[in-house]
Amino acid sequence: MSDNGTGDSVRQRGLAKMAEVYGTEFQDYPGEHFAMTADHLFAEVWSRDGLSIRDRRLLLLGALTAQNLIDTAGIQIGAALRNKELTEAELHEIALFLCHYVGWPSGTKLDILVGTIVAQQKKAARKEQSEK
Repeated sequence: MSDNGTGDSVRQRGLAKMAEVYGTEFQDYPGEHFAMTADHLFAEVWSRDGLSIRDRRLLLLGALTAQNLIDTAGIQIGAALRNKELTEAELHEIALFLCHYVGWPSGTKLDILVGTIVAQQKKAARKEQSEK
């Protein structure tokens, strides 16, 4: 494919933005679902000017929590911590804030998930350190 804004160049921009957003490398996958995710959502939407990745992540955390999609919010929490966009304290504050706007049960689930993911990442870091 050519480098005229379609094809491989779009896919490479999308994969690069996905890696930046989630703090981990992504490989290319076949299929329309992945194509729409990489080529449109990440190469176009997440790459637009006007909002930082952190801004977009905050909005996404709010939207996911409002829909009680807490497991999916966990992906964003892990990425925010890996990329050092949000601290543990900030994530707990976000959960408390959201309790008042999207409901106490959803905000509380988010808060518990923050604690779980922070603990998992700390454990993984300790294990990695001990293996060195």
